[in-house]
Amino acid sequence: MKIFVINTGSSSIKYSLFDMDKQTVIVSGIVEKIGEKTGLLTHKKKLSNEKLITKEIKEIIPHHLLGMTMIVDLLMDKKYGGIRNKSDLGAVGHRVVHGGEFFHDPTIIDDKVIETIKKNIPLAPLHNPSNITGIETAKAVFPDVPQVAVFDTAYHHSLPEKAFLYALPYTLYEKYKVRRYGFHGTSHAYVAEKASRFLKVPFEKLHIITLHLGNGASMAAIKKGFCIDTTMGMTPLEGLVMGTRCGDIDPAIPFFLATHLKMTLNEIDTLLNKESGLKGICKTNDIREVIEKKESGDPMAKIALDIYCYRIKKYIGAFFAALEHLDCIVFTGGVGENSSIVREKSCEGLQNFGIEIDAKKNVQSKNKNFLISSMKSRVKIIVIHTDEELEIARQTKKIVST
Repeated sequence: MKIFVINTGSSSIKYSLFDMDKQTVIVSGIVEKIGEKTGLLTHKKKLSNEKLITKEIKEIIPHHLLGMTMIVDLLMDKKYGGIRNKSDLGAVGHRVVHGGEFFHDPTIIDDKVIETIKKNIPLAPLHNPSNITGIETAKAVFPDVPQVAVFDTAYHHSLPEKAFLYALPYTLYEKYKVRRYGFHGTSHAYVAEKASRFLKVPFEKLHIITLHLGNGASMAAIKKGFCIDTTMGMTPLEGLVMGTRCGDIDPAIPFFLATHLKMTLNEIDTLLNKESGLKGICKTNDIREVIEKKESGDPMAKIALDIYCYRIKKYIGAFFAALEHLDCIVFTGGVGENSSIVREKSCEGLQNFGIEIDAKKNVQSKNKNFLISSMKSRVKIIVIHTDEELEIARQTKKIVST
């Protein structure tokens, strides 16, 4: 079976075509700058000898429908494609950021599902509208192919009330569903199961902390196969320090900004989501640039890195307490997989918890999945390459095959 996975943004469409018999990518790519002066489609096909061939198209792409049409043309191209016609597809899987309390599992998309996703727009105003655009565009282009929604929030629906409820008037939860939802669920689920196979221990016996660290970042506490806590909240703003998001702050700060700086709600929203985090401290949201600036003596870059890793370290301690016992820690995401400094500083001083990184393993390993804990460490520390698109494809196949 071939599964086509789509992740739609406000001005982009990221896509991958999977051969699910082999669980490998046939083609992948991204359409960028939709609706701007010059759009860009970058398309890659993996050949049988593992080499990649690339096709780039630069032209005006005024809307998502044209972008999707261009993708389909390449999918069926003899040189660059992976299908003969649209009927070769078993299903289309869509990443949808916020499923609210309505969706606990991947779901076949129909008109009712689309309307329900729209109802969740107030919970994810930056993401759900784009996800809906992707769904409606794909349905127009692939009218006879099953479409499946896979939700970032779904994996966290096992959180107990003590973890997902905020200490606000309960009526806000009853009437407006104000609660912790959590995000990056497909990534946390994927790497946790990978850790189980890596350690050769049944998933239902493991207590795991997973760290998805990228420009957006979150952690999850997973007990015997179920997520019991996570750092992101009702929105992706809560929790860890991120590239441009502040993470946890005193909730009275927005009132201070409004009262004393006369900032509007929109200005505060932009500040917290797009101008804070690493960028707010040292003027760059790229952790590689932060580290480079720190090593060249920039004091603000050092402070930014210290804050970033200290917040992770605090949550490791908190989630250790929530789990009551810890078998392994998993680092994943662009930062988690590639930054040995972040991994080192995030686990620094945790030897009394049985958490200790082997310095040589941490910097020398180049494999996708590798162990970095020392021989003395009671807790295994693993770096695992995440593959959210493959996880979406797996969940999509499971739904359409039942």
